[in-house]
Amino acid sequence: MIEQHSLSERIIRLALEEDIGSGDLTTTSVIKSEAGGKASLITRQELVLAGLPVFKKVFREISPEIIFNDSFGEGDLVAADKEVTLLTGSLSTILRAERTALNFLQRMSGIATLTRQFVKKVQPLEVSILDTRKTAPGHRLFDKYAVRIGGGVNHRFGLFDGVLIKDNHIAAAGSITGAIESAKQGVPHTIRIEVEVEDLAGAKEALAAGADIILLDNMLPGQMTEVVQLVNGKIKVEASGGITLDRIKEVAETGVDFISVGALTHSASAADFSLEVIPE
Repeated sequence: MIEQHSLSERIIRLALEEDIGSGDLTTTSVIKSEAGGKASLITRQELVLAGLPVFKKVFREISPEIIFNDSFGEGDLVAADKEVTLLTGSLSTILRAERTALNFLQRMSGIATLTRQFVKKVQPLEVSILDTRKTAPGHRLFDKYAVRIGGGVNHRFGLFDGVLIKDNHIAAAGSITGAIESAKQGVPHTIRIEVEVEDLAGAKEALAAGADIILLDNMLPGQMTEVVQLVNGKIKVEASGGITLDRIKEVAETGVDFISVGALTHSASAADFSLEVIPE
């Protein structure tokens, strides 16, 4: 299930308020309030299903009486033109919640589907595919959840739960060593310190200064291999920057421990679903 339930509920309520506002003029004028019925959620492409609990929460936020009869579950690879779940209950509720529920499900399943593609590309190599903070504003909880469903691993959730010293931090601090020393004094010893470097010299400095993880920013595979050999398992190494499906296996073969891919959440295409009311 998705953690931080209170946050997920706030996001869902905000999304419904954004769409429904003072009321659904079309449904109110066309559908009798007491009318019941059924609707089928259908895939229109092969996809990794992610976000079904959120999809259901949207409807139940309006009416807890909606019943779902699922044919698939979270993380399933579902072929095109398959019924994922059958909804039974108030037609006015189904129609009011339809677009908002689909928006969540399409985005989350799109992220999970793309993540699964990246993960499969690097099998059976022992490397983890990470997400980044390049998420849709307000949707990070759901975006990162979808990455996990697709087989990826979450990087830090936000600025509050991890130290990642990047180029601007280094510029402000004056050096990699200075930035690491300041971080070690400013955070608890239980927090790992990760440092972004751009070349072998930067990696050597970060290693000597006591970094826990080195992030290789936009390095060529040959340079990455040099850093992995330099580190020799003493600390973890992460690769990042312009990682695509075409080149991710080459990057993984350098021996890095992690590969972070911003595209998982900022460039995933929405998965294609439709919700169709079944005529009586």
